[in-house]
Amino acid sequence: MNPVAETIENKNVGAQLSARSKAPVFVLGCGRSGTKFLYHTLLSAGGFAIYHAESNAFNLLGLRFGNLTHRANRRKLLDAYYKSMLFERTGLKPEAIDQRVMEECRNAGDFLRIVMEAVADKQGAQRWAECTPLHLLYLPLIKKFIPNALIVHIIRDGRDVTASLHRIGWIRPLPWDRARAYLAPAIFWRWIVSKGRRYGQAMGDDYLEVHYEDVVQNPREALGRIGTFIGQYLDYDRIQQVALGSLQNPNSSFRGDGHEAEAKTIGRWKTMFKSEEIRDIESVDGEMLKATGYALDTPPGNLHPSFSVRFMSFLYPLYFDFKLWLKSDTPLARLASTGRMGVAKTEAP
Repeated sequence: MNPVAETIENKNVGAQLSARSKAPVFVLGCGRSGTKFLYHTLLSAGGFAIYHAESNAFNLLGLRFGNLTHRANRRKLLDAYYKSMLFERTGLKPEAIDQRVMEECRNAGDFLRIVMEAVADKQGAQRWAECTPLHLLYLPLIKKFIPNALIVHIIRDGRDVTASLHRIGWIRPLPWDRARAYLAPAIFWRWIVSKGRRYGQAMGDDYLEVHYEDVVQNPREALGRIGTFIGQYLDYDRIQQVALGSLQNPNSSFRGDGHEAEAKTIGRWKTMFKSEEIRDIESVDGEMLKATGYALDTPPGNLHPSFSVRFMSFLYPLYFDFKLWLKSDTPLARLASTGRMGVAKTEAP
Protein backbone atom coordinates (compact mmCIF):
# COMPACT_ATOMS: atom_id res chain seq x y z
CA MET A 1 0.00 0.00 0.00
CA ASN A 2 1.13 3.54 -0.76
CA PRO A 3 2.66 5.06 2.44
CA VAL A 4 0.42 8.11 2.16
CA ALA A 5 -2.69 5.98 1.71
CA GLU A 6 -1.64 3.77 4.64
CA THR A 7 -1.21 6.81 6.87
CA ILE A 8 -4.65 8.10 5.90
CA GLU A 9 -6.21 4.69 6.55
CA ASN A 10 -4.57 4.44 9.97
CA LYS A 11 -5.84 7.89 10.87
CA ASN A 12 -9.34 6.94 9.77
CA VAL A 13 -9.24 3.76 11.86
CA GLY A 14 -7.95 5.73 14.83
CA ALA A 15 -10.72 8.29 14.45
CA GLN A 16 -13.33 5.52 14.30
CA LEU A 17 -11.97 3.90 17.46
CA SER A 18 -11.89 7.27 19.23
CA ALA A 19 -15.48 7.97 18.24
CA ARG A 20 -16.55 4.50 19.36
CA SER A 21 -14.90 4.94 22.75
CA LYS A 22 -17.12 7.97 23.41
CA ALA A 23 -20.37 6.65 21.94
CA PRO A 24 -23.37 6.00 24.22
CA VAL A 25 -23.96 2.36 25.15
CA PHE A 26 -27.42 0.83 25.53
CA VAL A 27 -27.47 -2.30 27.71
CA LEU A 28 -30.78 -3.93 26.83
CA GLY A 29 -32.56 -7.25 27.15
CA CYS A 30 -35.70 -8.92 28.39
CA GLY A 31 -36.49 -7.96 31.98
CA ARG A 32 -34.72 -10.18 34.55
CA SER A 33 -31.94 -11.01 32.08
CA GLY A 34 -29.18 -9.17 33.94
CA THR A 35 -29.45 -5.77 32.28
CA LYS A 36 -28.85 -3.90 35.52
CA PHE A 37 -26.06 -6.27 36.50
CA LEU A 38 -24.21 -5.62 33.23
CA TYR A 39 -25.06 -1.91 33.29
CA HIS A 40 -23.57 -1.50 36.78
CA THR A 41 -20.58 -3.55 35.64
CA LEU A 42 -19.91 -0.95 32.93
CA LEU A 43 -20.41 1.94 35.35
CA SER A 44 -17.99 0.32 37.80
CA ALA A 45 -15.34 0.16 35.06
CA GLY A 46 -15.09 3.96 35.05
CA GLY A 47 -15.52 6.56 32.33
CA PHE A 48 -19.32 6.36 32.30
CA ALA A 49 -21.75 8.83 33.84
CA ILE A 50 -23.30 7.35 36.98
CA TYR A 51 -27.10 7.24 36.76
CA HIS A 52 -28.91 4.77 39.02
CA ALA A 53 -32.22 4.52 37.17
CA GLU A 54 -33.82 3.45 33.94
CA SER A 55 -34.37 6.51 31.78
CA ASN A 56 -37.67 5.29 30.26
CA ALA A 57 -37.06 7.86 27.52
CA PHE A 58 -38.55 5.92 24.63
CA ASN A 59 -41.10 3.63 26.30
CA LEU A 60 -42.57 6.31 28.58
CA LEU A 61 -41.41 9.92 28.22
CA GLY A 62 -41.46 9.90 24.44
CA LEU A 63 -45.05 8.64 24.46
CA ARG A 64 -46.68 10.60 27.24
CA PHE A 65 -46.11 14.14 26.01
CA GLY A 66 -46.87 13.84 22.32
CA ASN A 67 -44.86 15.29 19.45
CA LEU A 68 -41.79 16.99 20.92
CA THR A 69 -41.34 19.19 17.87
CA HIS A 70 -44.02 21.33 19.55
CA ARG A 71 -42.58 23.71 22.13
CA ALA A 72 -45.62 23.39 24.40
CA ASN A 73 -45.11 19.62 24.64
CA ARG A 74 -41.45 20.07 25.53
CA ARG A 75 -42.50 22.42 28.33
CA LYS A 76 -45.02 19.90 29.65
CA LEU A 77 -42.39 17.18 29.54
CA LEU A 78 -39.88 19.22 31.52
CA ASP A 79 -42.41 20.41 34.10
CA ALA A 80 -43.42 16.81 34.82
CA TYR A 81 -39.87 15.46 34.62
CA TYR A 82 -38.56 17.90 37.22
CA LYS A 83 -41.03 16.49 39.75
CA SER A 84 -40.09 12.86 39.10
CA MET A 85 -37.64 10.44 40.66
CA LEU A 86 -36.15 9.98 37.21
CA PHE A 87 -34.89 13.56 37.33
CA GLU A 88 -33.93 13.38 41.01
CA ARG A 89 -31.59 10.49 40.22
CA THR A 90 -29.70 12.61 37.68
CA GLY A 91 -28.37 14.91 40.42
CA LEU A 92 -28.96 17.88 38.10
CA LYS A 93 -30.71 21.18 38.62
CA PRO A 94 -33.35 22.26 36.08
CA GLU A 95 -31.16 24.98 34.65
CA ALA A 96 -28.63 22.35 33.52
CA ILE A 97 -30.98 21.07 30.81
CA ASP A 98 -33.92 23.48 30.50
CA GLN A 99 -32.63 25.74 27.76
CA ARG A 100 -31.13 22.96 25.65
CA VAL A 101 -34.30 20.88 25.81
CA MET A 102 -36.49 23.85 24.92
CA GLU A 103 -34.27 24.89 22.01
CA GLU A 104 -32.82 21.62 20.67
CA CYS A 105 -35.07 18.71 21.63
CA ARG A 106 -37.33 17.28 18.92
CA ASN A 107 -37.76 13.65 20.01
CA ALA A 108 -37.12 11.18 22.82
CA GLY A 109 -33.58 10.55 21.60
CA ASP A 110 -32.71 14.23 21.78
CA PHE A 111 -34.13 14.42 25.29
CA LEU A 112 -32.18 11.41 26.54
CA ARG A 113 -28.96 12.64 24.93
CA ILE A 114 -29.29 16.15 26.39
CA VAL A 115 -30.00 14.85 29.90
CA MET A 116 -27.25 12.23 29.91
CA GLU A 117 -24.68 14.59 28.40
CA ALA A 118 -25.47 17.03 31.20
CA VAL A 119 -25.00 14.27 33.78
CA ALA A 120 -21.71 13.26 32.17
CA ASP A 121 -20.49 16.87 32.05
CA LYS A 122 -21.29 17.37 35.73
CA GLN A 123 -19.42 14.21 36.69
CA GLY A 124 -16.51 14.74 34.29
CA ALA A 125 -17.34 11.46 32.50
CA GLN A 126 -16.45 10.75 28.87
CA ARG A 127 -19.63 8.89 27.93
CA TRP A 128 -22.95 7.57 29.17
CA ALA A 129 -24.91 4.33 29.16
CA GLU A 130 -28.59 3.41 29.44
CA CYS A 131 -30.40 0.26 30.60
CA THR A 132 -34.21 0.42 30.26
CA PRO A 133 -35.02 -3.21 29.26
CA LEU A 134 -38.17 -2.31 27.29
CA HIS A 135 -36.06 -0.08 25.05
CA LEU A 136 -35.20 -3.31 23.25
CA LEU A 137 -38.55 -2.83 21.51
CA TYR A 138 -37.52 0.63 20.32
CA LEU A 139 -34.15 -0.15 18.73
CA PRO A 140 -35.06 1.28 15.31
CA LEU A 141 -36.03 4.60 16.93
CA ILE A 142 -32.97 4.62 19.16
CA LYS A 143 -30.67 4.11 16.20
CA LYS A 144 -32.56 6.70 14.14
CA PHE A 145 -32.39 9.42 16.79
CA ILE A 146 -28.98 8.49 18.30
CA PRO A 147 -27.03 7.21 15.28
CA ASN A 148 -23.79 6.50 17.15
CA ALA A 149 -25.50 4.35 19.80
CA LEU A 150 -23.89 0.98 20.53
CA ILE A 151 -26.30 -1.79 21.54
CA VAL A 152 -25.35 -4.61 23.92
CA HIS A 153 -28.18 -7.15 24.03
CA ILE A 154 -27.79 -9.41 27.07
CA ILE A 155 -29.58 -12.72 26.62
CA ARG A 156 -30.29 -15.10 29.49
CA ASP A 157 -31.67 -18.63 29.46
CA GLY A 158 -35.39 -18.11 28.85
CA ARG A 159 -36.29 -20.73 31.44
CA ASP A 160 -34.49 -18.79 34.17
CA VAL A 161 -36.09 -15.55 32.96
CA THR A 162 -39.47 -17.29 33.06
CA ALA A 163 -38.82 -18.45 36.63
CA SER A 164 -37.90 -14.94 37.75
CA LEU A 165 -40.75 -13.17 35.93
CA HIS A 166 -43.27 -15.77 37.11
CA ARG A 167 -42.15 -15.42 40.72
CA ILE A 168 -42.51 -11.64 40.58
CA GLY A 169 -45.74 -11.71 38.59
CA TRP A 170 -44.87 -8.96 36.10
CA ILE A 171 -46.18 -10.78 33.03
CA ARG A 172 -49.71 -11.79 33.93
CA PRO A 173 -51.71 -14.38 32.00
CA LEU A 174 -55.15 -13.77 30.61
CA PRO A 175 -57.86 -14.80 33.12
CA TRP A 176 -58.59 -18.15 31.50
CA ASP A 177 -54.89 -19.14 31.46
CA ARG A 178 -54.16 -18.83 35.18
CA ALA A 179 -53.58 -22.57 35.51
CA ARG A 180 -50.67 -22.12 33.07
CA ALA A 181 -49.54 -18.70 34.31
CA TYR A 182 -45.86 -19.64 33.93
CA LEU A 183 -46.26 -19.77 30.14
CA ALA A 184 -47.10 -16.06 29.82
CA PRO A 185 -43.57 -14.91 30.82
CA ALA A 186 -42.06 -17.74 28.78
CA ILE A 187 -43.79 -16.51 25.64
CA PHE A 188 -42.96 -12.89 26.51
CA TRP A 189 -39.25 -13.81 26.67
CA ARG A 190 -39.44 -15.39 23.21
CA TRP A 191 -41.39 -12.43 21.83
CA ILE A 192 -39.13 -9.62 23.06
CA VAL A 193 -35.83 -11.45 22.45
CA SER A 194 -36.86 -12.28 18.88
CA LYS A 195 -37.74 -8.62 18.21
CA GLY A 196 -34.51 -7.40 19.78
CA ARG A 197 -32.42 -9.82 17.74
CA ARG A 198 -34.18 -8.95 14.50
CA TYR A 199 -33.81 -5.21 15.06
CA GLY A 200 -30.26 -5.49 16.35
CA GLN A 201 -28.86 -7.73 13.67
CA ALA A 202 -29.90 -5.13 11.10
CA MET A 203 -27.49 -2.70 12.81
CA GLY A 204 -24.36 -4.58 11.84
CA ASP A 205 -21.24 -3.78 13.85
CA ASP A 206 -23.14 -1.53 16.30
CA TYR A 207 -24.98 -4.50 17.85
CA LEU A 208 -23.56 -7.20 20.13
CA GLU A 209 -25.21 -10.18 21.83
CA VAL A 210 -23.77 -11.49 25.09
CA HIS A 211 -25.00 -14.22 27.39
CA TYR A 212 -25.76 -13.48 31.00
CA GLU A 213 -24.24 -16.80 31.97
CA ASP A 214 -20.92 -15.85 30.33
CA VAL A 215 -20.84 -12.48 32.09
CA VAL A 216 -21.35 -14.23 35.45
CA GLN A 217 -19.27 -17.38 34.96
CA ASN A 218 -16.50 -16.14 32.62
CA PRO A 219 -16.42 -12.41 33.35
CA ARG A 220 -12.92 -11.60 32.08
CA GLU A 221 -13.54 -13.19 28.69
CA ALA A 222 -17.04 -11.69 28.38
CA LEU A 223 -15.82 -8.24 29.39
CA GLY A 224 -13.02 -8.52 26.86
CA ARG A 225 -15.58 -9.00 24.08
CA ILE A 226 -17.74 -6.16 25.32
CA GLY A 227 -14.75 -3.89 25.81
CA THR A 228 -13.57 -4.47 22.25
CA PHE A 229 -17.08 -3.74 21.00
CA ILE A 230 -17.50 -0.45 22.91
CA GLY A 231 -13.89 0.65 22.40
CA GLN A 232 -13.00 0.71 26.09
CA TYR A 233 -10.89 -1.55 28.30
CA LEU A 234 -13.00 -3.04 31.08
CA ASP A 235 -10.74 -3.86 34.03
CA TYR A 236 -12.40 -6.71 35.93
CA ASP A 237 -10.34 -6.13 39.09
CA ARG A 238 -11.36 -2.46 39.19
CA ILE A 239 -14.97 -3.43 38.59
CA GLN A 240 -14.88 -5.80 41.55
CA GLN A 241 -13.39 -3.11 43.77
CA VAL A 242 -15.82 -0.35 42.80
CA ALA A 243 -18.89 -2.64 42.67
CA LEU A 244 -21.65 -0.11 42.07
CA GLY A 245 -25.36 -0.83 42.30
CA SER A 246 -26.43 -4.43 41.80
CA LEU A 247 -22.83 -5.67 41.99
CA GLN A 248 -22.95 -4.74 45.67
CA ASN A 249 -26.66 -5.39 46.23
CA PRO A 250 -27.80 -8.10 43.81
CA ASN A 251 -31.06 -7.42 42.00
CA SER A 252 -32.30 -10.99 42.37
CA SER A 253 -35.99 -11.83 42.50
CA PHE A 254 -34.97 -14.57 44.95
CA ARG A 255 -33.95 -12.56 47.98
CA GLY A 256 -31.57 -13.52 50.76
CA ASP A 257 -28.82 -14.97 48.58
CA GLY A 258 -25.95 -12.67 49.52
CA HIS A 259 -23.44 -11.05 47.20
CA GLU A 260 -23.11 -14.08 44.91
CA ALA A 261 -26.81 -14.15 44.10
CA GLU A 262 -26.19 -13.59 40.39
CA ALA A 263 -24.19 -16.79 40.00
CA LYS A 264 -26.72 -18.78 42.03
CA THR A 265 -29.56 -17.82 39.70
CA ILE A 266 -28.20 -19.89 36.81
CA GLY A 267 -30.27 -23.02 36.25
CA ARG A 268 -32.80 -22.23 38.94
CA TRP A 269 -35.61 -23.25 36.60
CA LYS A 270 -34.61 -26.90 37.08
CA THR A 271 -35.81 -26.89 40.69
CA MET A 272 -38.62 -24.34 40.40
CA PHE A 273 -40.67 -26.04 37.68
CA LYS A 274 -42.13 -29.53 37.46
CA SER A 275 -41.10 -31.75 34.56
CA GLU A 276 -44.38 -31.19 32.72
CA GLU A 277 -44.03 -27.41 33.16
CA ILE A 278 -40.49 -27.54 31.78
CA ARG A 279 -41.85 -29.50 28.83
CA ASP A 280 -44.49 -26.84 28.18
CA ILE A 281 -41.98 -23.99 28.49
CA GLU A 282 -39.60 -25.70 26.10
CA SER A 283 -42.50 -26.41 23.73
CA VAL A 284 -43.16 -22.67 23.32
CA ASP A 285 -39.56 -21.42 23.66
CA GLY A 286 -37.59 -24.33 22.24
CA GLU A 287 -36.61 -22.84 18.88
CA MET A 288 -35.51 -19.54 20.43
CA LEU A 289 -33.63 -21.33 23.22
CA LYS A 290 -31.70 -23.34 20.64
CA ALA A 291 -31.15 -20.30 18.42
CA THR A 292 -29.57 -18.45 21.33
CA GLY A 293 -27.35 -21.36 22.38
CA TYR A 294 -29.30 -23.18 25.09
CA ALA A 295 -29.86 -26.94 25.09
CA LEU A 296 -33.31 -28.31 25.80
CA ASP A 297 -33.95 -30.58 28.77
CA THR A 298 -36.94 -32.34 27.22
CA PRO A 299 -36.27 -35.07 24.62
CA PRO A 300 -37.55 -33.98 21.19
CA GLY A 301 -40.01 -36.88 21.09
CA ASN A 302 -41.74 -35.59 24.23
CA LEU A 303 -42.35 -32.05 22.93
CA HIS A 304 -46.01 -32.52 22.13
CA PRO A 305 -47.81 -29.46 23.52
CA SER A 306 -51.50 -29.59 24.22
CA PHE A 307 -53.96 -27.52 22.23
CA SER A 308 -54.14 -24.99 25.11
CA VAL A 309 -50.35 -24.54 25.11
CA ARG A 310 -50.22 -24.19 21.32
CA PHE A 311 -53.04 -21.66 21.40
CA MET A 312 -51.23 -19.59 24.04
CA SER A 313 -48.06 -19.74 21.97
CA PHE A 314 -50.01 -18.36 18.99
CA LEU A 315 -52.19 -15.81 20.81
CA TYR A 316 -49.86 -14.13 23.28
CA PRO A 317 -47.39 -12.63 20.77
CA LEU A 318 -50.39 -11.05 19.03
CA TYR A 319 -51.60 -9.80 22.41
CA PHE A 320 -48.19 -8.29 23.21
CA ASP A 321 -48.01 -6.69 19.76
CA PHE A 322 -51.46 -5.18 20.25
CA LYS A 323 -50.55 -3.72 23.65
CA LEU A 324 -47.35 -2.27 22.20
CA TRP A 325 -49.31 -0.70 19.33
CA LEU A 326 -51.87 0.79 21.74
CA LYS A 327 -49.14 2.42 23.81
CA SER A 328 -47.05 3.59 20.88
CA ASP A 329 -49.36 4.62 18.06
CA THR A 330 -52.67 5.70 19.57
CA PRO A 331 -53.96 8.48 21.87
CA LEU A 332 -54.11 5.84 24.62
CA ALA A 333 -50.32 6.09 24.82
CA ARG A 334 -50.55 9.24 26.92
CA LEU A 335 -53.24 7.80 29.18
CA ALA A 336 -51.35 4.55 29.67
CA SER A 337 -48.16 6.33 30.70
CA THR A 338 -49.78 8.84 33.06
CA GLY A 339 -48.63 8.49 36.63
CA ARG A 340 -45.59 6.32 35.85
CA MET A 341 -42.87 8.95 36.17
CA GLY A 342 -41.13 7.18 39.04
CA VAL A 343 -38.51 4.50 38.54
CA ALA A 344 -40.70 2.09 36.63
CA LYS A 345 -40.40 -1.67 36.79
CA THR A 346 -39.97 -3.58 33.57
CA GLU A 347 -43.40 -4.89 32.62
CA ALA A 348 -44.90 -6.14 29.40
CA PRO A 349 -45.63 -3.24 27.03
